[in-house]
Amino acid sequence: MTALQFSEPSKDKSLLEEGSVFTPRFDAAGLVTAVVTDAEDSTLLMVAHMNAQALALTMETGIAHYWSRSRNALWKKGETSGNFQHVVEIKTDCDQDAVWLRVKVSGHDATCHTGRRSCFYRTVALVEGKAILARDGSEPLFDAQETYRTPR
Repeated sequence: MTALQFSEPSKDKSLLEEGSVFTPRFDAAGLVTAVVTDAEDSTLLMVAHMNAQALALTMETGIAHYWSRSRNALWKKGETSGNFQHVVEIKTDCDQDAVWLRVKVSGHDATCHTGRRSCFYRTVALVEGKAILARDGSEPLFDAQETYRTPR
């Protein structure tokens, strides 16, 4: 558990939007959206979710922690792969229901569990009335099957 506790968000919109107290607005599932970019070149690395514990651990340790909805568990990014996300800055949006993490990634500089730098390695297009995906040329920076050895 963490020592950091978050206060309930203010019902006063002006305090929420202009005040100096960070009071994240967790959704009904207890989560806030986390947008993660590279601190140096602004590449979008991933979008994830954080519960209060993950957010507090991130702030206290300087290493990104998230809540995995699929595994229903807290996870420290990089714990298995060695590709830790070292937080440079955290920002919140106007109504405090999302956070933006600017990070430096250690290890292979890969964020995605597929071994790629970014989770966003495919483009979406409409071709002849069908939605298709096309790879952007990004190649894995490490062998994900070897690193994780368990199905994701």
